[in-house]
Amino acid sequence: MVSSGRSRLVRLDLKLFDGVARRHWPGADPLLPMLSRSANHGVLWFAAAGALALTRSPRARRAAARGLASLALASGTVNTLGKRAVRRARPLRDDVPLIRQLKHQPITTSFPSGHSASAAAFATGVALESRRWGAVVAPVAGAVALSRVYTGVHYPTDVLAGAALGVGAAFAVRGLVPTRDQIRAPGRPHAEAPVLDEGEGLVMVVNSGAKTAARAQLLLAHLPGAELVECEPAVFEEELEKAAGRARVLGVCGGDGSVNSAAQVALRHDLPLAVLPGGTLNHFAYDLGVEGERDLARALTRGEAVAVDVGRFRAGESTGIFLNTFSLGVYPELVRHRDRWAKRIGGWGAGILAAGDVLGSEHPLEVEIGGKRRALWLLFAGNGTYHRMGLAPARRHDLADGLLDVRVAHGGRRPSARLLAAAFAGPLSRSPAHAAVRVRRLRVQRLAPGTPLAYDGEVIAAGGELELDKLPEALTVYRPEPY
Repeated sequence: MVSSGRSRLVRLDLKLFDGVARRHWPGADPLLPMLSRSANHGVLWFAAAGALALTRSPRARRAAARGLASLALASGTVNTLGKRAVRRARPLRDDVPLIRQLKHQPITTSFPSGHSASAAAFATGVALESRRWGAVVAPVAGAVALSRVYTGVHYPTDVLAGAALGVGAAFAVRGLVPTRDQIRAPGRPHAEAPVLDEGEGLVMVVNSGAKTAARAQLLLAHLPGAELVECEPAVFEEELEKAAGRARVLGVCGGDGSVNSAAQVALRHDLPLAVLPGGTLNHFAYDLGVEGERDLARALTRGEAVAVDVGRFRAGESTGIFLNTFSLGVYPELVRHRDRWAKRIGGWGAGILAAGDVLGSEHPLEVEIGGKRRALWLLFAGNGTYHRMGLAPARRHDLADGLLDVRVAHGGRRPSARLLAAAFAGPLSRSPAHAAVRVRRLRVQRLAPGTPLAYDGEVIAAGGELELDKLPEALTVYRPEPY
């Protein structure tokens, strides 16, 4: 029975192959062979990924990266396992017109089709991150898969098996690194906010030193009634105050540090805040689900907003707020070292050098918590609980949970291992190397004078007693509802 079923499948495969070989599609003879050749060694898909990256859209760039990661997994699986598992000979090309045939016949085995696997993997990976770009890539991927039969180098079942493998590879990558759509964005509690037709009433302040003016200009294409204020870093906070005096909605385009400054002004003037990501780090905007000007424009014109908690700290004479994280220990030192190198060698290289400098020379921080003297490599407090899915960076599911997500890396040997353990631990975990708790407030005593403190990417020095707490649902922020 099994042999009979296999024979029928082989006959059907040959019949389909012969049908495609004999069929003539106008315009396909020059196009499909060229498309098939362009996909050799993934060249077509690397070019497509490059084109997506040039759009400067965060979603498009993530789609390109996910597509290439899926392609790499699919290609590796085909070449190491698939081709060796089923050693099927290539089809005979006697009935395939010469104009369609590739100049160089592949020498590997026929099953499964590597080109089809790569095409399906890239297209599926892109679509999982962005349906819009996936719809653009999918017809090209389908044409590449079809071209493998049309040029006579694969049987239809080779193509189908390769495509199935490619789709599976894309979903496997998503299992390791979830898409943003899988990670539920903070959506409660809903807050009342003005509906701004054409952007009337929005004053968007842009820190020109952060190279964000171009992105803010794109927002005006969607909201022509908005006012855009570009200023130098030295007068950024002054311009925010001026804007708050005439705005119905205060807007800011920049990174987390700029957003923190705007949030302080919005709180003082009891204004809703509109955030457009435009800096090196944009954690707050991304956790809200605002990735670009289209997202923000949609939220503003529909009045879609949420109330979020605001973290607050007091350390000696210093006070401030944080929307993302507050930390002391090695991280503030790492930020200071990184900023010193960043202008010379760029962010990534500076981060690596800074980590080496800090972990090789720093000593644990001595503080008192709960009446006990403790040595810490790091104390991290998140404004809301950070969750991790797979290998993706941790994100917050709720920006109004009323809790501080406190992670501590205890002092001791091997600080890098302790810091990694604290970073990957869940919000409620303990070990000899780290501890994680969720609390409403935290008090740390006996900070040495001049101890560096980091909040939302900014670093200050303070000492004495440190207190952390939260202002529940204190800030109204625009956030687009999911489609």
